[in-house]
Amino acid sequence: MNTAPITTWEGAEAYFTFADKPVILGLVTLVGIAVCVYTIASMAIHENKAYKNM
Repeated sequence: MNTAPITTWEGAEAYFTFADKPVILGLVTLVGIAVCVYTIASMAIHENKAYKNM
């Protein structure tokens, strides 16, 4: 079942998998933001505990 409109990759500069699905793009963006916030919060908690133990 080959329903893709692309017949050749010659001349292609970029290929965006979810470019026509804004809901998925939004979810991917929110997941990225959540990962960044979690990383920064975890780092801050760890550093605060480490300095209290010194």
